[in-house]
Amino acid sequence: MKNTSITNRMQGTGSDKWELFLKARALAASGKDVIELTIGEPDVPTPPELIEAASAAMQQGRTTYSNGRGEPGLRNALAEHYSHKTGRELSCDQFLCFPGTQTSLFAVLMGVAEAGDEVIVGDPMYATYESVILASGAKLVPVALRPEKGFRIDAGDIAKKVTPKTRALLLTTPHNPTGAILTREDIDAIGKLAIEHDFWIISDEVYGELVFDDSTFHSPLANRNITERVIVVSSISKSHAAPGFRSGWCVGPCAFIEQLLPFAEAMLFGNQPFIADMTEKAIREGSSVAPGMRKQYSARASLLKQRLEAETKLIVHRPEAGMFAMINIASTGLTGNEYANDLLNQYGVAVMPGSSFGSTLENWVRVALTIDDQSFEEACNRIIAHAHSTTKAVA
Repeated sequence: MKNTSITNRMQGTGSDKWELFLKARALAASGKDVIELTIGEPDVPTPPELIEAASAAMQQGRTTYSNGRGEPGLRNALAEHYSHKTGRELSCDQFLCFPGTQTSLFAVLMGVAEAGDEVIVGDPMYATYESVILASGAKLVPVALRPEKGFRIDAGDIAKKVTPKTRALLLTTPHNPTGAILTREDIDAIGKLAIEHDFWIISDEVYGELVFDDSTFHSPLANRNITERVIVVSSISKSHAAPGFRSGWCVGPCAFIEQLLPFAEAMLFGNQPFIADMTEKAIREGSSVAPGMRKQYSARASLLKQRLEAETKLIVHRPEAGMFAMINIASTGLTGNEYANDLLNQYGVAVMPGSSFGSTLENWVRVALTIDDQSFEEACNRIIAHAHSTTKAVA
């Protein structure tokens, strides 16, 4: 029997990258003492008012089919929200609703790129970016994100990778895994490139509500020079601690949304009305949990950097936003994959190897900031003890 080309080209891009996470879960399930610092799942419960809104909507019969665009109430709420955020006037016709950012991103990539095209993306990148690009048939073109530039993608580096085949640049801001935020100047320079070479800018902004107090978020959607070539994807998964509800969207030019609509309808035909009602409430009222998450994650990142750099030779890149911090483990003499497995096996702490997110992070690991303070403090103790034992072994 033959498989299709799409499944063949996507081999090795799925759960293989989460091997250590799955190993840690299996060890924990077997009774082992494991502290998980792997995935970006909020450590606070979904706000009860959102659960109550979804439940009430179901009780009221909001369990019927939706339309292909998504429920009008939610799209109107999104239009008002983004108009306020960007200072532009956006209409509800510029939005399509999907189950989460991942599905939205898949649809958008299928709408802008195909076989023979190229999509530029920063390396490191979120683990599923490779798969959504390959699914479209396009070639992934990586641009190394440099630690000395705070892991912000550089327009000059992008320019070196642009070809006549370039159809899109896929951005994440705030960035996963590094927590970097693009500046307004970064976006202006990138926008000039996009205009000059006629390519789309796709901006994944799922962490946009988790920006730490000492940083400022800028969206390409607010840049009036590139309004007709920017597509933003996002969701309430992170901002409202509601990952299991799978409620996301994309926003872009009306012409693009109209063109993408038949594909979106073929995939899903709208989102669930009761989830749309809950999401509309979330968007209109704002997040009751995001301020607390921002404060907690920022404090944990600071603690990690302070302790590890004071007590070991490990180097911590403190994020500007999001749920993760990066640790440079080159001083141990191990690769990120070797380090992560040894840390898990010897000290029961699960972190993600940097190589799960791209070739430039061979000597890094990603640490989730999404566990309670006491457990996080214990994880720091174990990471420090492991660093001391590893340094002795290397010596």
